[in-house]
Formats: sequence, C-alpha cells, structure tokens
Amino acid sequence: MSVRTRGVGVGVGAVAVVLGAMTAAPPAAVAEDGPEGFTIRDSRITESSGLAASRAHKGVYWTHNDSDDGPYVYAVDSRTGKTVSRVTLSGIEPRDVEGISVGPDGNVYVGDIGDNLDGSWPEVWIYRFPEPKQLRGDVTVTPTRYTVRYADGPRNAESLMVHPRTGRVYIASKSSQGKGGLYAGPRKLEPGGVNTFSRVAKVDFEATDGAFSPDGTRLVLRAYFGATAYTWQDGEPEKIGSVPVPLQRQGESVTFAPDGRTLMYGSEGSGSGVEPTRLKGEAVPDSGRDNGSGSSDSKSSDDGAGDSSSEDDNRNLTLGAGTFIAALVVWFGLRRLFARRRD
Repeated sequence: MSVRTRGVGVGVGAVAVVLGAMTAAPPAAVAEDGPEGFTIRDSRITESSGLAASRAHKGVYWTHNDSDDGPYVYAVDSRTGKTVSRVTLSGIEPRDVEGISVGPDGNVYVGDIGDNLDGSWPEVWIYRFPEPKQLRGDVTVTPTRYTVRYADGPRNAESLMVHPRTGRVYIASKSSQGKGGLYAGPRKLEPGGVNTFSRVAKVDFEATDGAFSPDGTRLVLRAYFGATAYTWQDGEPEKIGSVPVPLQRQGESVTFAPDGRTLMYGSEGSGSGVEPTRLKGEAVPDSGRDNGSGSSDSKSSDDGAGDSSSEDDNRNLTLGAGTFIAALVVWFGLRRLFARRRD
C-alpha cells in the first residue's frame, strides 16, 4: 500500500469509526422498575416506523415497516424480540405507512399517512382491524379502510394516535418549518365517505410518532432527537415540556408501555432496538400518581418534566455534541490530508 493510499485509508477508517458511533444501535436498556428494552430480530423488519403496545397480548408490540414493504403488520414479543405473527391486510396496497395505534375498541389502527413530497396527496388512509385473539404465524385480515383529508389541505404526517378512553383518532403532521399541527378526526370514523381531520393545536417540530398514555391523561410526541409531553384534557393538549429520549440511529417511534409510566422508543434499521425511558415529574400520567408510585417524582423542574428529564436531556445533548465535534475534526483532517497529497 502506498503512503498516499495508506493515509487515505486511515482517514476513511476514522470517519467510519465516528459514523459508527453515531449510527450504531445502542444496546437494549432497562427502565428503572419498569419494562426492559429489546431488539427486533425479524430480518423482514428493516424500517420499523411505528410502535404500539398490544392490549390483548402481554409483552407484545405492534410495528410495521415504512414504505415499499407491502400490507404487513408485525406482532413482536418483547421478551425475545421475535415476531410471533405477521398480519397481512387483504385488499390493501399501502403507499407510505407511518403510524400505528391500538384503540379502546380492541382494534389496531394503521396510518397510511406519510407524504414525502410534503403535501402532494389530497387524501390518505387509515386501516382498522381487530387484534387477533391468537398470535401464531401468518394471519390474513380484511381491514376497514377510512379515507382521510385535512381541513386545511394536504400535508405530511407520521404520527397516529387513538385516545384510549374516547376512541377518537388524532394525527400529528410533520413539518421542518415549524408549521406542523395536531389534527382531530370526527368522533366516529366513517368508512363510506371522507373523514375530515381538523387542526386543534400547533406542533412546532418534526413529529415522527406519538402516543397517548393508557389512562388518556398524557400525550407524547417525539422527534428524531427529542420528545415533548402534554397534559390532555377535554380533547386539547397543554404543553408540559421535554422528556428524555435515548440516542438512536434514526429515532422514529414511541409508545407507552402498559405500566403507563414508561415510554418505549423505537428506531429504524435492521436489528433495531426498542428502548425504555421512565417518566418523571409532571410527565407522569395521572394513574401513575394515583397508585402512590409517583409521589417521589412529584418534584419537577421549570419545564415541568422533572429534574431527571433535564439531566437525561443534557447528557444526550452532550453526547450528541461530542460526536458532532469529533466528526468535524475528522472532516477537517481529511481536507488537510488531501490538500497535502495535491501539493
């Protein structure tokens, strides 16, 4: 190997190390006194874009791929990370599936709501099917299909949430310009016509997923590197503040664990991890306070999300900043290396 080639090889290797640190899936974590994290071990799931805890099957989480996979939804056992059932949605040709949620009616709702052209599709769809009573191998269902339009025109979205008490469906649109919004569907979706979703609140970040707490008193919307918690009352959110998010290679999904006090965060990529984070302070749902377990978490910071949340946020920001600085150092080093080779 020549000196020039060896120098370039070392530089590229350094870049690979830095990028590996930025993109490698972190190991499964354990939320204090809560559910454990897990790794999705189904090779067919390469772009897990939505996540929802099953109501009918303990320890099972529903997920799906992003676009180009087909009409499939996967039930993953968190104890093993293996798929226990793949559900095929008969008669459906999905365009860009981005969100999933389980309603109080025992149905799974799948949101074909993505629009990578940021508002070019005049309508999107939601598919609904009952959670199978048994999860064994491949299952085929015929879902109910709902046509969705937004009252203020087409937009991109990745977050679908069904309120666990009212059953009302909500969508959070995604905007890189701070123009996103939370949209409420009709009180009851109708399969025979158009269901118009109306804007009820502003979302000033790129929401990639969202979830209601099991008791319906909290809403969490996540972005790639952060998440925001809201109290929920009379169909409207009130912002609490940021809640901690694990560092993931491409943060995509979030759902509440059945305990109601733990968020489960998912990421895209093969063998992606689902990581738990324990909520603190005002972000803890009302039911978590009623059982007495929230008493020690009642002290909150200025943003209402708890001192622990702020510490976790600072730790993640520090790690992210350090990685970014390391990447810049390698980049400038490579520029100097190639400049010397040209001289």
